[in-house]
Parts: sequence; C-alpha cells; structure tokens
Amino acid sequence: MSNSIGTLNEGPLHQALKALYIDAGAQEEVAIDGFVADVRASDDVIYEIQTGGFSPLKRKLLHLVDAHRVVLVHPIAQTRYIVKLPVDGVELASRRRSPKKGAIANIVEELVSFPQLLNHPNFELEVVLTCEEEIRVYAGAKYRRRKGWRVVQRRLTEVLERQRFRNANDLFRLVPGPLPDVFTTRELSEAMAQPRWLAQKLAYCLREAGEIEICGKSGNALEYRLAAR
Repeated sequence: MSNSIGTLNEGPLHQALKALYIDAGAQEEVAIDGFVADVRASDDVIYEIQTGGFSPLKRKLLHLVDAHRVVLVHPIAQTRYIVKLPVDGVELASRRRSPKKGAIANIVEELVSFPQLLNHPNFELEVVLTCEEEIRVYAGAKYRRRKGWRVVQRRLTEVLERQRFRNANDLFRLVPGPLPDVFTTRELSEAMAQPRWLAQKLAYCLREAGEIEICGKSGNALEYRLAAR
C-alpha cells in the first residue's frame, strides 16, 4: 500500500492525472521539506497535480524549486459533459455536453498567480487537455433552480493532448498567428485566435516574466514589443 497522506481528499480527476506520472519506484503523497508532494518519480522529479487555481500553491512551489525539480500539472477540459444526478433517486441521471470548450491557451488564467516562476531552472508546467465529466447534485431543498446545482466531482474520460512549458518563452506557442513588432492586446488576441481578455492575461504573464515590455500607447491601449536581451 502506498503512502496515503492526503489521498482521502483527492477527487477522481486528481487521482487519474496523478496516475499518469507514477512510474516504477515512484512515491505518492511523500513528505518533502515540510510539504506533501503528489508524486516523486524514480528520477526524483516532483509532480504536483493542481486541478484548481494556482494561488494556493505559490508558497509551496517557491520553496520546493530551491532544491528540487518540479513539474506542475494542470488539466483543461476541451470537452466537458455535465452529469446531473437524480434529485429523488427515482429519475435517471441526465448527461449533456457543455457548450464551453477549453484550450491550452486557458492556462494563462491560472499562470497569472506566478508567471515569473516559469523561468526558474527547476520548474516546468505541463498542461493536460482533457475530456471530462462534471458530476452535479442538487443542493436545494424545495425548488429545482439552476443555482441549486453544485459540482461534486470531476472525472477524467480521455487525455487529448499534453504540452510542457519549460520556460516563459514557450508561452509564445500560444500565439500561432503573425504578430507585429509592436502590438497591443488586440493584435495579440487576433494572433492567438482567442478572446481579448485572454490575450490580456497572456500579455501580463509575458511582461512579468520579462519576455515583452511596454513601449508606448495607442489611444488607451498599451503597446508591447519583445524585451531587449
């Protein structure tokens, strides 16, 4: 039986992702430098699985990367099926496909918590694009209102793609289209083929990590260029 510290609080999605990084000789839920790491692989690389926001991990990661190689793993659901469990135990569960579609680029929504960490030599980020089921139960007592449904589990049904980001410059892979030498987040959005609000988060990450710099303004919009090396 493997070390079970913290495993009682793991959901199915976390458990399934963790299994992707467990090799022969790996340790699970192992205490390291006052923290509990999800996986320490046979080559001593630490894999930390985070299915939620990144901000709670900041202190832990900043400490661990001082002495250990760390890979932060985060899933993004490209396809999500919403499963609503029966309210009274008589009806059948319903299952429908969510209209929302995630993309690798959505990683910047969480990376804004510590974009500079991508340039640490001991840190890497792996994004897992998934197909998931989201299990919901009705929490209301009297009426079946939409706000009464809450998510109780996320389940991995398929891994579609994995991308590893080894430094902040790798974030430019999220920009497949042409980008002018001087650009605003509007041009960045077009080059990403993503909404402008997401381009703004990418611009923040790139700027905080020293990959781009502000060089002017166009109306109310900041202008950026690649940082001088």
